[in-house]
Parts: sequence; C-alpha cells; structure tokens
Amino acid sequence: MTKMKQKLRLGIIGAGSVVREIYQYLYFRSAYSPLLEIAAVADPNDEYRNWFGDLAHLPADRRFSDYREMLRRLELDAVQVNTPDHLHCTPAVDALQAGLDVVVPKPAAARVKDAHAMIQAARAANRFLGVDFHKREDPRIKEAEARYQSGRYGIFQAAVFYMLDKQMVADPNHEPRFFASPDFAARNTPVSFLTVHMADALIKIVNLVPVQVRARGFAHKLPALKPIGVQGYDLVDTEVEFSTGAVAHILTGWALPNSAWSTTVQSSRIICSEGLLDLGLDTPGLREIHADGVTEVNPLFRNFEKDKSVTGYGISSPGRMYQRILDRQNGKLTAADQASDLTPMALGFYTTVVLEGAERSLSNGETNGCGATLGTSVDLRELLVGELGPAASQEYLPQNS
Repeated sequence: MTKMKQKLRLGIIGAGSVVREIYQYLYFRSAYSPLLEIAAVADPNDEYRNWFGDLAHLPADRRFSDYREMLRRLELDAVQVNTPDHLHCTPAVDALQAGLDVVVPKPAAARVKDAHAMIQAARAANRFLGVDFHKREDPRIKEAEARYQSGRYGIFQAAVFYMLDKQMVADPNHEPRFFASPDFAARNTPVSFLTVHMADALIKIVNLVPVQVRARGFAHKLPALKPIGVQGYDLVDTEVEFSTGAVAHILTGWALPNSAWSTTVQSSRIICSEGLLDLGLDTPGLREIHADGVTEVNPLFRNFEKDKSVTGYGISSPGRMYQRILDRQNGKLTAADQASDLTPMALGFYTTVVLEGAERSLSNGETNGCGATLGTSVDLRELLVGELGPAASQEYLPQNS
C-alpha cells in the first residue's frame, strides 16, 4: 500500500515584499505550516535570498540565484512563484513542465497570453495551478457570492467598487518605505496592484464574462511629490461592461492622505434587479483610538494570535491550495475535481483580461491639460482573438459573442 504523503517539499521562487508581508507567516506560523517543508529558495537578489534562507534555516546549497538550477538539482513536490506579476509565466510553466504543482499570488499573469500559456501548461502536465486571490476568501465576499448566485438579488445591473491606498504606499520619499523598490509606483499602476482585487471579487460574485473596458487615469498628487516625483496615476476609474450589458466602475488609487484610518480604504455597492448588496470592506471589525491615531485594524485578513500563530483569509487562501495539492498528490481528488481547479474562472483568467484591457485603454488614451488621461474603449473579445488567435480564444469568449 502506498504511503500517504504528509508534507509537500516546497521551493520558493522569489522572496521579496509579498513574502515578507504575507507568505512568511503562511510558511512558518500558520495552521498550514505542518503541510510544508520549505526545501529551497531561489532569488537573484542576494539580500532577499539570504534573508529568507536564514528565516527557513536553509543551508547554502539550498539557496539559488537561478530558479532553473533549483528545479534541475532538487526533488520537489511544488513551487510558489512570488515574482512580480509580469514574470509569473516562465517559472510557472517551467515548474509545471518539470512535473511540479504551482501556486502564484494574484493575478495569474499581467498579460492574457501568459495566463493562457500557464493554464495550457498545467493541463498538459496534469498538474495543479493555483492563483492566490486571497480576497475571494474574505467571508463577506464569499457570502455575497453565495447569496447572489442563489438568485436572491435577481439580475446584476451595475456596481461601484473602490480600493484606495494611503499615499505612503506609492511614495518613494516615505520612511520607512512601504515596498522595497523606490520606483514601485512608476512600474506599477493602481490597475495592476489594486483593480485586480476588486475586478476579481466582482467577477467571482456575479460569474459573468467581461467584454469591454475603458479606463480613465488621474495624475495630480504623485508627480508633485518631493523631492522625488512619481510618473504614475493617483487614481484610475476602470469601467467594465459584461456580456449581459451590466456595467461596473472600479476606482483604485494610492493618494489618500497618510492620516487615513486604514492603509487601504475600500468598499462596494452591487445593484441588481431585485435588490442591492453593500460591502463595507473598510470596516473589518476593529477600530483603535490611540495616541498614534485612529486606526482600522483588519483581523479578518491577517490576525496575529496571542500564541504567535497567524490566521485570517490572507493565510487561509494559499493554505487551502496547499491542502488541495496534498490531497491531489495523495489521490484524494477525482478527475472532475482536478478539472474544476483549472477552469478560466477558477484561475482568474478574466481578471487578467480586464487588467490588460485597462492598461491598453490608458496607454492608447489622450492626456488633457488637467492631469487626466481619457482612455480608449477596448473590446476584450478582440483583445483575446488578437493575442491568442481565433481558435484558442473560443474557450474564453461568451457563447453569444
């Protein structure tokens, strides 16, 4: 009788800010830590690689500057690819083709072509691919999804979502720096960093395919920062139209005053034919009045327990993926279960479609004299056909296209 696997030998590809802020707690201080044997780390940055190597007590021969060497030399069960979004594809595909299961942070990729390649590689290799859209595990989002899809609210008509960060998140002058890279806000937009969360949450709730995007960007505060200005958007309004004619506006940015009560202020309203949902996401349950100021604490996302363990949906979202991988490798999942893990909706493919469409809208838009860029309309069906070709795009297009 085959012995059941108790732990996954996990290789970490990329050990930057997302590992410091979230995944180190998953790996070492969560209820899912016993499922994981952190076997190696690969990162070209010496500082990040050795910080994580020391944290995981990895010997020198388990610390790699090139992930490909790690894949060649070690026997692993899975990898987590923690690189920037636009660099997810190649290491994920390489790992899948090497017979490993793969987890990546949201989104699957920054471009439709890359997300498609990852899905096809997972299917061809018959391996698990998981994308950590941790907001899907927020109990408020899960409840909204269950209630909407039960038919309680009728037909989805319109929605407004917003997710706004304090200025310090994007300000290279702020000390301590929120993220490691001083050019973070110049290399990322609110679309790639924030819209991804809200677009995916809405698509997951209403289970509809987006077909058109138009974005509008505003650049007032970030370029005026001193002494270092940022050539990036303070705020982006992404208008998303769905195959049913429903519409949503997703407003994201990072120019709130640093005196805001939370690092991120966020909420939404979803209007339907038989009612509406208000998601008060910026009031997660604990508001602190202290000499340091008034602060909204989000214990739902990441909660530091008194026994030093860490819980919350930011931990349980990827943690459950590793439980899924372990069950899969122990033969506990049916073929139907495995196929359901690799559907475009499960992997957030349409979120990547919205992101690429919004970025194209802005890059093709016109900037007026008031700091606003008026983006063009982007037909997402045409984007898919152009990127993937007529045959491959058919899987992702709504049936009435």
